[in-house]
Amino acid sequence: MTRPTGADMRRGPFRAGDRVQLTDPKGRLHTITLEAGKEFHTHRGHLRHDDVIGAPDGTVVRHTSGADYLALRPLLSDFVLSMPRGAQVVYPKDAGQIVTYADIFPGATVVEAGVGSGALSLSLLRAVGEQGRLLSFERREDFADIARANARAFFGLDHPAWTVTVGDLVDALPEAVEPGTVDRVVLDMLAPWDCLGVVADALAPGGVLICYVATTTQLSRVAEAAKAAGGWTPPQAWESMNRGWHLEGLAVRPEHRMHGHTGFLVTLRRLAPDTDAHLRRSRPAPGAYGEDYVPASGDWSAADLGERPVSDKKLRRTRRDAQGTADRVTGMATEGEEEG
Repeated sequence: MTRPTGADMRRGPFRAGDRVQLTDPKGRLHTITLEAGKEFHTHRGHLRHDDVIGAPDGTVVRHTSGADYLALRPLLSDFVLSMPRGAQVVYPKDAGQIVTYADIFPGATVVEAGVGSGALSLSLLRAVGEQGRLLSFERREDFADIARANARAFFGLDHPAWTVTVGDLVDALPEAVEPGTVDRVVLDMLAPWDCLGVVADALAPGGVLICYVATTTQLSRVAEAAKAAGGWTPPQAWESMNRGWHLEGLAVRPEHRMHGHTGFLVTLRRLAPDTDAHLRRSRPAPGAYGEDYVPASGDWSAADLGERPVSDKKLRRTRRDAQGTADRVTGMATEGEEEG
């Protein structure tokens, strides 16, 4: 029986090519890729990769300074937060809700746009499995390359269910799928309302559309555009905030820092052909569509949403680093299979 993609990298003793998360006595995290004969250096000394290779997951390894480092395989959430990135990633707290509330299931055909650095793609690929399909669309080729490299580093090879297309979703989606054959669509982009038409054609009746947007203006516009277009259930929207807790004896309290607002999620479901949504049973709030109501319009840019532009120099470096890590991981994994 063939094992699921990437499963061998998640269990067993550490091997050359594995990514390992080292935690020092102060709780600081360091992620390394194991290579025979290499060393992990800090300002106090070093730790030999060979002392980790062959040891079981969860091993404590001694640093030359005398400090003990805990070695663990990074979880998906750890990998996402430490991997090379060209664009802001979808944080694990949101990726988990997208997989759950969009009902991403094994064997599903899922469309994703845009890809960014591939953080959400990893969760979607885990959910659809080898028997599913993830069709990802990204306008920028450099972002697409970084995402592919990150996925290859995480799974150890190119995932068989994943296809990445460089181009605009509105133009490329009708060429990629037959109408009514897509189960789920995930949009992480500046103007998801521009894609409602092609998404509606691609989705099967009952299919789910979930949009990840950063601002209330975007949230309002995508909801109102869907209502105006028809053929969708009433939109539902929410955000999540993640606050950790300090646990030490009786000193149990909230952490001083928390993961606050990252984005809003809005979900809709595709109605059957020639079907209208249920009529509202409640009146809109006073002033919701009053005389001063003006629908948001115009072109959008990342700067409009407060995103910091990423320099071409940094993107080139990130692209190179991501592809280098992926090549080392896949190369060592291939050598291990040949030796085995």
